[in-house]
Amino acid sequence: MRLATIRRPDGTTAAARVDGDDLVLLAYADVVALLGESGWQETAASADGERVALAGADLAPTVRPPKVICVGLNYRSHIEEMGRELPDHPTLFIKFSDTLTGPYDDLVVPKVSRAVDWEVELGVVIGAPARRVDEAEAAACIAGYTVVNDISMRDWQVRTPQWDQGKNFEASTPVGPFLVTGDEIGDPGGRGTVDLEVTTRVDGQTMQQARTCDLLFTPAAIVSYASQFTTLRPGDLIATGTPSGVGAGRDPKVFLAPGQMLETAIEGIGACRNLMVEDKG
Repeated sequence: MRLATIRRPDGTTAAARVDGDDLVLLAYADVVALLGESGWQETAASADGERVALAGADLAPTVRPPKVICVGLNYRSHIEEMGRELPDHPTLFIKFSDTLTGPYDDLVVPKVSRAVDWEVELGVVIGAPARRVDEAEAAACIAGYTVVNDISMRDWQVRTPQWDQGKNFEASTPVGPFLVTGDEIGDPGGRGTVDLEVTTRVDGQTMQQARTCDLLFTPAAIVSYASQFTTLRPGDLIATGTPSGVGAGRDPKVFLAPGQMLETAIEGIGACRNLMVEDKG
């Protein structure tokens, strides 16, 4: 099953289920609200109400939850690219919910940054409360997966040992286009039946290309770890880290500029496509 949150002409949003070329609208303001309901899977799968065409639909961030937890170093190739040692525990940081934006929205290149970088990431969406769960229990708490582009302002990120200021620019993190439930794509951590390709392209040129089998910590391991210090709730989003090929890891370094088209895609889920635009604020 594929779920989305769409923007409606009246300024409201609605959760929706993909049904062929249509979106079936659900009686929930967004996917987070849907996931908060007991039996959300059956509710979403059986709904048959108002329909809108999928093509041209104005998609909001698939989820905009209270908690967005990110893993900073999780692909072996990226850790080596950045000259780091393999960590013993997930390297976590937090995003504010207002950093999230739609999968096809324009992205502003801020005037205050000269080092805007891309990071394609597998997003894990929580579907049931998780508190101090083991990995097997954690896997059962995952609703599904989405695409996250953890756009990073590298010059701000490296100002201090703490990364948050470079990771939390407003409306800088595309999420979507869909939440895809696990029964469609299997184990995205590459430890089971499915190994997913993740890619980034800038103006059609491939910049990142890897597979989720390179993940150091699997989605279930990250959910279990995070649940030891906070209760994860339905709709919460975890970005699982990015592979090698980021602009800051290149020689010479390469960063995004207005006018460029940025595409971040994950096999079996879909792609975010975002035009980089000038900051006119």
